[in-house]
Amino acid sequence: MSTRRFMQLDVFAPAPGAGNPLAVMFDADGLDAARMQAFAAWTNLSETIFFLAPTTPEADYRIRIFTPRMELPFAGHPSVGAAWAAVHAGLARPRAGRLVQECAAGLLPVRADQVGDGLQPAVRSPRAEMRKVAPPDWLLAEEVFGARRGPLQPALWNNGPDWWLLELADAAAVRGLQPDLDAIAALPGRGKLAVFATGDEGFDLVVRGFAPGVGIPEDPATGSVNASIATALHRAGRLPGRNGRYLASQGREVGRDARLQLEVDGDGAVWVGGPVHAVIQGTVDW
Repeated sequence: MSTRRFMQLDVFAPAPGAGNPLAVMFDADGLDAARMQAFAAWTNLSETIFFLAPTTPEADYRIRIFTPRMELPFAGHPSVGAAWAAVHAGLARPRAGRLVQECAAGLLPVRADQVGDGLQPAVRSPRAEMRKVAPPDWLLAEEVFGARRGPLQPALWNNGPDWWLLELADAAAVRGLQPDLDAIAALPGRGKLAVFATGDEGFDLVVRGFAPGVGIPEDPATGSVNASIATALHRAGRLPGRNGRYLASQGREVGRDARLQLEVDGDGAVWVGGPVHAVIQGTVDW
């Protein structure tokens, strides 16, 4: 057992107590995957990240990402939080406003944007691709869980994790949805479904993410799924917002009110970012 630096952050959060909580363990070299998984299960947050020494000089820092049940190659809110934590802890210093993150998905570019007095990172997501998996009949019905579907066909997308994407008719349908979590848990791709629609109240898009198949009934804010939605809408010629940029709302239904900044660049790559706040700083013995 060693004493290691620890933080808990709120990511995509306009203020502490909003967004998606993230556990951060520094100085994790020496921990094997089983001990990391045990710690992630102990924190019981949707994701926990572990900082390790990079394996290549191209990377500014390296992380591993765990849910309470499994390791992920990529996830958005851990990656955005990791960039903020790396700079805050002095592990990395942006060069011309850029960082390079090493994770199981490879080397990912990160923008270290200054917004006001604070750092607001944005990570370039791995490119999302549609998987060749047929949706179940209930997902193709005109109404799903009592809500009318939107025009985009339901499909399974992957940019590290798998997510089924389901467009609904409007924001009210998304915000008021009462999903059948058992039906979602049985979906191929580890039982995860994201629903979305054109936004309300100043947001370009509203999103909810249900992942009962991995033990998360509803995720407060999901960078990876928002990046997949951006890719799907971009390919359909229906990207919201202006100049490839838009603001998504997620988590309000679980009391977290996250704001996610999405951008599709000229190469079709998706960047996802937002504000980060430190809530807990200290040490853990693990």
